[in-house]
Amino acid sequence: MVEIQKINEANNLAIERILSSNPVLVDVKPAIEAIPGFKKNLFLCSGPQIAWEQKADPVKGAILGAAIFEGMAKDLKEAEELASNGSIIFSSTHDYNTVAPMAGVVSPSMPVFIIKNEKYNNFAFSNMNEGVGQVKTLRFGANNEEVIRRLKWMKTTLGPAIKLAAKQLNGINLKEIIAAAIRRGDECHNRNRSATDLFFQQIALALLESDLEKQEILSVVRFIVDNPHFFLNMSMASSKATMNTAHGIEYSTVVSAMATNGVEFGIRISGLGDEWFKAPAPRQERGKLFKGFTEEDASPVFGDSYISEPAGIGAFAMAASPAIAEFVGGTAQTGIEITNSMYKITLAKHSTYKIPYLDYEGTPTGIDFRKVISTNITPVINTGLAHKKAGIGQVGAGIARAPMLCFIKAQAAYDSKYK
Repeated sequence: MVEIQKINEANNLAIERILSSNPVLVDVKPAIEAIPGFKKNLFLCSGPQIAWEQKADPVKGAILGAAIFEGMAKDLKEAEELASNGSIIFSSTHDYNTVAPMAGVVSPSMPVFIIKNEKYNNFAFSNMNEGVGQVKTLRFGANNEEVIRRLKWMKTTLGPAIKLAAKQLNGINLKEIIAAAIRRGDECHNRNRSATDLFFQQIALALLESDLEKQEILSVVRFIVDNPHFFLNMSMASSKATMNTAHGIEYSTVVSAMATNGVEFGIRISGLGDEWFKAPAPRQERGKLFKGFTEEDASPVFGDSYISEPAGIGAFAMAASPAIAEFVGGTAQTGIEITNSMYKITLAKHSTYKIPYLDYEGTPTGIDFRKVISTNITPVINTGLAHKKAGIGQVGAGIARAPMLCFIKAQAAYDSKYK
């Protein structure tokens, strides 16, 4: 039996690192230039890695679209041959300190945000958000000409513009933006409207003062203004850069990552290395479907955006965002109840992310898998609901819960390692 003092010391260190992390957007580069170890035929996919044959339909659709975008295939048939015969190598985003939302795929020439945790000098990466869920996007498995054309514009125009702004501003502090956005009604997972506005305010002058052509600036400005989810991918990478500092601490019982590929949901535990403790991907516990769709249309949850909750945002900050509580079929009180319940399975209240509706209490931060098991309370996660078929897009939004089986498996592995 492990001495409780060793666990407490390890968890105190993990919490200290989470709370003191300072993620900053410092650059934008193509994935193959930005992410260490990236290869020209490597595609990163959200969640634990599974074989091509097992992947959810929207993920397959995204992979095929990415292959066409990269010029590796001229059509969907040729792209599927490459994906199925081993010409494309697949790996988990998390194995490359990367995150991507929904059916997230990161391919070699996609521009990625480079997030530096300035406190601990570690990096995390994310692709760029393509637009709101009702727009046809790669992250929902769409791969038509409109999607490919937008991805090419993001590569040639949007990425370089954000890179220029970040350099001109000597970095953009994402922790400060998240903290301010929570005070303005975001929880920075399903709702990023305020965070996107705050980010836009910082880059707008930098773009106007640059040597970019007016039409280039106008296209970038219009894209961000029309996309209230634009900040999401930066928020995710910010959470990844933060949680990585709490990973790999001997004896720590802190959950350092949560993600799903649409088939399996996985968690990682700080003191147990890079092993995923997996269970079948859950469906929404409650939610609101867009007109014309039913629960049968929705896929099980997928994507890397569930890294938000371990870092103290997303559903854990739901008391700050009555709009999201309503959007997923609840009330303002629902959000308060969810946040209050998450305090029971976490180790700290965030020192920077504070909730006005709770008298500026810090958000619940640092999931302890032992508390999940002892209380029988599993982490709540905010999620967009995607259609189970590739390319149809978002069908609603809701909340789900990380499966208890993941935590039971983690407990068994912890007991075995530290007996």
